[in-house]
Parts: sequence; C-alpha cells; structure tokens
Amino acid sequence: PDQLKALLEKVSDSWSKQQDSITQTAGRAAQQLMQMVRQQPPSAGDLQPVILDQAYKQISSAYDATNGGFGGAPKFPRPVALCFLLRYFARTGQRDALEMTLNTLRAMERGGIHDQLGGGFHRYSTGVTWLVPHFEKMLYDQAQLSIVYTEAYQIKHDRFYANTARSILDFTLREMQPTRGGFASAEDADSKIAPGKPETSEGVFYIWTAKEIESVLGKQDSAVFEYAYGVEPGGNVPAQQDVRGELNGKNVLYAAHSTDETAKKFNLTVQQTTRKLATERSALLEARSRRPRPPLDDKIVTAWNGLMISALARASQALDEPRYLERAQATAKFLESHLYDSKTGKLWRSFRAGGPSVDGFLDDYTDLIGGLLDLYQAGFDVHWLTWAVRLQEKQDQLFRDAPEGGYFDSDASDAAVLSPTRESYDGAEPSPNATAAMNLLRLAQFTDRGGWRDAAYKTLSAFASLLRSNPEAAPALVSALDFRLAQTKQILIAGDPLSPDTRDLLRQVNTRFLPNKILLLADGGAGQQQLARWLPFVAGAHRTKDRATAYICENYVCKLPTAAPQVMARLLDAKD
Repeated sequence: PDQLKALLEKVSDSWSKQQDSITQTAGRAAQQLMQMVRQQPPSAGDLQPVILDQAYKQISSAYDATNGGFGGAPKFPRPVALCFLLRYFARTGQRDALEMTLNTLRAMERGGIHDQLGGGFHRYSTGVTWLVPHFEKMLYDQAQLSIVYTEAYQIKHDRFYANTARSILDFTLREMQPTRGGFASAEDADSKIAPGKPETSEGVFYIWTAKEIESVLGKQDSAVFEYAYGVEPGGNVPAQQDVRGELNGKNVLYAAHSTDETAKKFNLTVQQTTRKLATERSALLEARSRRPRPPLDDKIVTAWNGLMISALARASQALDEPRYLERAQATAKFLESHLYDSKTGKLWRSFRAGGPSVDGFLDDYTDLIGGLLDLYQAGFDVHWLTWAVRLQEKQDQLFRDAPEGGYFDSDASDAAVLSPTRESYDGAEPSPNATAAMNLLRLAQFTDRGGWRDAAYKTLSAFASLLRSNPEAAPALVSALDFRLAQTKQILIAGDPLSPDTRDLLRQVNTRFLPNKILLLADGGAGQQQLARWLPFVAGAHRTKDRATAYICENYVCKLPTAAPQVMARLLDAKD
C-alpha cells in the first residue's frame, strides 16, 4: 500500500508539472500501437484460390482419423472449420474434406459431449475421444453446430444429420429460451448435488451410476440400455479425465453400440430395439428432470442470439420446419424491441431483466446482420433485410478501419480504447471480421452496392498475411474468401410465398447445399418494390401462366425463367 501510494503521488506530480509533454508522448505511443495493429493491404493477386487449398491442407493435417475432430485434448468441435470443409468440398469435389466432416459429426453425436437424453452439445471434450465433456452448454455452440448438421443434411440427405440438428434446436428452444424472447447465454457446468443442499458438482445433473439407471428402468430392461450407452457397473470415466475426482463410479452416456449391434446382442429386431431405447431414454429424461438443473446464465447477448436466428432460419428451410422460422422471427423482434435504439441506430451488447447493458461490440452487429440475412431468405419479410442494411451502415460508421480495411472490435472513436484491435482469428465463434466480410459480400448481392463489395474485398485484403501463412487459424475468413471467389447465384422466385407452387420451387433451393447464393422473392407487393429499389431487374419478375416462376441469375443476368421444379433442379445442379 505504501509503495502504491508513493507511485500514485509521483504520477500525480508528473501530470501536474508535465501534462503537455505526457499527452504528446501518449499520442505518439498510441499512433505506434495503431500502426502495429494494421498491416499494409496487399495487391489483388494475393487473394487467390490457392489460399483455400492451403487452408484445407493445414486443417486436414490435424484430423484425428480414429476419433474424429482435429487436434488433441481438450478437443473442441470447431464448427467454423467444419463449415469451411463443406464449402471446400462443394468447390472442389474433394471427398476427404466431406468425409472428415461427416466422420467428426457422427463421432460427436455418439459421444458424451452430446447430451444423449435431452439433446444439445456440451462445450468441449476433456480427452481425445468425445466421451467426457466439460458440461457447460453454450448458446453459440448450439447455433453453430446445428448449422453444420443442417448443411451436412443438405449434402447427404441422411436423416441422421437432420435429426441431430433438430435435437439441438429443440433443446435450445426448450431449455435456453425461458420466455418467447431472446435466448440465454449458457447453461452452467455445475449444479446442486441434491435438492435443498448448497453443495455443487460439475456434471452431476448429467451423469449416472448403474444402480440409478436400474432403479428407473428395472434390472432386466436396463441391460439393453446399458449396453447401448456404454454404462459400466464401476463407471466409464477414465481416471485421467476426472481431475476433480467428481466422476468416480459414474457414467457419461454415449452411443457405445449401434441399434443394429444392440438388437443382435439381445435377439431383438431393429424396430423393437429402436422403440425400446426411445422409451428408456424418455424414462431417464423424466427422472433426470427431478434433479436440480444447472443454473442458466440468463444474459441475452445480441451476437449469440444473431447466431441462433441464423440456425433457426436455415433449419426452417432445410428441414421444412415452420416453427423454427416462427421462433427466429420472435427472437429478431425481441432484439429489435429490447437491444436496439432506433433513435441512434445502435445495438446494445446484452439484456437482463433490468434492461440493456453496454453499447454493442462489432460481433453484435456482424452476427445479427448475418442472422437477419438468413431470416429474410427463410421467410421473405423484407423488413429484416432493410434492418440489416441499416445495421451495416451503422457498423461502418462505428467500427470501420477506413484507411486499412476491416473493422475494429469496439467503437473506433472511443477515447478510452488506447489501441483498438481487429480480430481475425476464429475462436469458439467466427471472428467478427470474417462475418463482416461475408455479410458485405451478401449485402452487395442483395443491394448491388459497389461500395460494400469493395469494402468486403478490402476487409479480406487487410488480413491477407494471415490468410497466406496460417489460414487454418481463420477458417471463417477463408469461407468468406470462397464466397468472394465464387460465381454467386441470385435465385429469384416470383410468387406467393405461401402457395404450393412457390413452395415447390423453394424446396429445390432449400434441400440443396448452395453456400454461394442469395435467395429473393418477388411477391408482387411491397417486398418486391423494396427489392427493386436496390435491384432494378427484380421489378420485371412475374409469374408465368399464373404459376410461380424461378429466375436463376449470375451478375444479375438471368437464364430463361421456368415454372417447372424439375427444370429448376437441373439449373441449380449444373456446373459452371
């Protein structure tokens, strides 16, 4: 305390005597720090497809062919890398990129990182297998993983991926949206060991002893479940993964044996086994519901809710689930009402019962804009597209690094921030600059604003050094580059969004994995009029012989329109 007091007195004395000199020195230091943050933008030739190849090589070199996933323990799902691999497959036809992704998705779904009873994914695995997780459930993980499973379904048309995506979203809607408004941030890892007692333990809500399972299912019936889900009398958690000694004798449920293997083991048919395991899961889920639940972090974060809007909107299309669209719209309305200041055009970072908190950061804008673009393409309410445009304009005003490209993570004019940073590395979430680049590219397609197209390229160029040397660290940025290098399709459908003929055409789009496209609807009303203000060619789109009609365009030059779903399918599948 005495040393601190002396230091503060010295600082105060220096400030009172040398204020001008200190201010000038601080200004020079701030400028030098800013120069360190920035790098010279490269030439246009630096952003070439070879970057995509390099990213694939780096990511695939860390692939765990035995267990799925990438790298060692602790092992994170890394949905940004999986999303890139699917895009790389779509671009190149590289089967290994697809198989790495699908194997990882299957391994995670079978593992203890996936809640086998209630759905949803825990944060990461503590080992190289997916058995023992850190039991926290994050909203941003649910959103991103459901998107990857949805995209895998669009590629493979295997109900396994659709069912997993649906399970994630249903968990999130049931447990992480306590009201019809925004989504809570996370479910804690720890919960009370018993009702009415203060002691807590990690994972206690999710783990089981063999005796607990037998008490619910009965000794005879539990044998089938225990075989299928890897339950051991002495517990199935390796000692080295029980660092706190809380899991001794306990079991983390995982899909140890397939339904076919289980049926063969117990001389049952596959249908009998499927029904039996479903009944037993329901019984255990009901029994688990009587335990003290892990507390919910009820803070509603704008960015993470934007990710969930994307997840729900995309699933509503690919899985043909209108209820997901309804919940995505309800979430967007909540954010617009509670986390957006219509007078200033600014977003708030988060909301609790007491109201909004601090000003939004860059990722709040980028993730919400991305969600609104997906929401428009799922429901065709042009209001969400218009709001996305306004938010992008505000984002440009608040965060853009105009001289060098890219965006600062916080308000560039905030004097309290000595040296604002520009995040480009992906962590548990995509970097906001990667999402910004993707949003700008998509918005340029929706509005034909050349300035946004240029800003997207300048954002990518600002991080060219990273993209060339270490693209594995920024797969979301590489995915944005893939969009930039692709021939983007503008798919315009003229028709009533609720009519069967329009739905038939939309189904051709929604059931396909088309990452480099935008989807527009000419509804003959206010929505079409607004789109035509941005894209004049939309004004002339109309139904043909009283049937919904599809126009498939590139660079706003359209092929012959068609009202036949089978013809539209051929056009969508045609290689450029």
